[in-house]
Amino acid sequence: MRPVPWTYFLIRILFRFVLKIFYGTIVVQGVENIPQTGRPCIVCANHTNSLTDALILVTAIPSRIRNMLHLTAKSTQFGKKTFTSWLIEAAGTVPIQRRKDFADGMINNDAAMAKLTQTLEMGGAVCLFPEGASRYHPTIAPLKTGVARIVSAMLSRNRHNDEFEISILTCSITYMNRQHFRSDVLVTFHPPFTFRPKDNPELIEPVKYDHIRLVTAQMHRQIATGTFDAPSWGLIRAAKMATPIYAPLGTAMSLGDYVRVTRTFLEVFKAGHLPDPSTSSMGSSDSEVSAQSQDEKVVKLKEDLQAYQSELHLLRIRDDRIRRPLSRSVIVYRMILRLSWASLLLFISLGGLALWLPVATTTFYAVHNFKKTGPVWDTWDEIAQYKLVYGLVSGLCVYAGAVVLTLPIFPVTSVAVPLLMWMSLRWFEDAVSAARAFVALGRLLRVETATLARLRATRADLHHRVMRLAVHGIGLPADPENYFVAYGGKDKGRVVGRWTSKAKYFSVRRRRKRDWNETLHLYEQFDYPSEDT
Repeated sequence: MRPVPWTYFLIRILFRFVLKIFYGTIVVQGVENIPQTGRPCIVCANHTNSLTDALILVTAIPSRIRNMLHLTAKSTQFGKKTFTSWLIEAAGTVPIQRRKDFADGMINNDAAMAKLTQTLEMGGAVCLFPEGASRYHPTIAPLKTGVARIVSAMLSRNRHNDEFEISILTCSITYMNRQHFRSDVLVTFHPPFTFRPKDNPELIEPVKYDHIRLVTAQMHRQIATGTFDAPSWGLIRAAKMATPIYAPLGTAMSLGDYVRVTRTFLEVFKAGHLPDPSTSSMGSSDSEVSAQSQDEKVVKLKEDLQAYQSELHLLRIRDDRIRRPLSRSVIVYRMILRLSWASLLLFISLGGLALWLPVATTTFYAVHNFKKTGPVWDTWDEIAQYKLVYGLVSGLCVYAGAVVLTLPIFPVTSVAVPLLMWMSLRWFEDAVSAARAFVALGRLLRVETATLARLRATRADLHHRVMRLAVHGIGLPADPENYFVAYGGKDKGRVVGRWTSKAKYFSVRRRRKRDWNETLHLYEQFDYPSEDT
């Protein structure tokens, strides 16, 4: 094996730090499925967030398991006098030519394939995004067959070596709100597909194209099982609305549990029918309901959830405020508490926020200008990348400037500055959360009593129908609040207990969110464009 370049170590350390600041939590599942260093492996993932996807994978794979992940990127990102271009080249990334990037459509990837093949022959791991391009869309694009063809080429080169094996490690990356500060990410590594010449002679050249397509289809299905994959944003909205109705905010669900429950609803709404209508008990107690009638109920529930969610968004209030009705006196009392707490936290975080101001200003200006370069569907997948890169550069400049200005006591400030910035971020995050609750309660006061009564009746009906679908239709637990406490995933779940919460207040692993869709905003954010593109 070749030694790992020092620049790769630097990039991994820097962006592990930056990603932990930008995203509230990055949960990694299935680490035990990653093949060890020395076993050739192709890592494949869905591609919705441009360069950020690659950085997530580089930092998510523990160095004790794989010492390096060789990346690939479109050739047009190389050779530019930009930090992003240097970053890509310094990480040892292999350039891939795409037909759409050249006017004549003529490309030559022989050198790139030779580099990837050489890396795999030496037991390395390469990363490919088989969708072919980063895209901001609710569904996974049809996968290119390049990964399967590389596997076929490797098996053919080693056809006389019965001990040779190569793996395809699929990965699903799910962003709650991919471009928003302090949102959350789930990274799921699936069990790898392992190929050997003696076990897979059908992939040894000459190979039929059907076998290549079969491997590609298996990859697609496995990646789709770990993330949200739908033909429209409306289906994802309906599924995300069904989840908090089934498991109310505050339920001790890990991020993995939340994604799996939401995806379960999404698959039913996407299909428009139950997984197995013959075994469903959603019908009345007096007679069996036909499969067609059950399908109509599923479609009607999806439409009603979308309508309910749209009305809540229009009023700028959340489902939790409808679920738990409050008297006006209690609302006013809570508004006073939330405003007082937000003001106190904001006051004590002002010193650190002064250091954050140049970072926020630089990032906002860069993203604002970038959005002007193209339509929403062509720019949204790169917003997080711009925020990360410009945030990193401006943050390093702030740190260096603070140390230079306090040179006589730089041993103190070199530690105190990042500590102050981290603590102020925690305080500011809680201040925004308290201010968001204050604003939401204020909106709740302005909603007419008759409107609230109608919304509560609508929610009660939706809750009854969602629970019937969840429990009797798709087999989810009947008591989610207790079930997920006892049997749910433990990966970076919400901290339980007053003492534990205080002791881990500033921990990187600390979780205080009641809602996995929460971001550092005064209002709820949606991870999709306004138009259904």
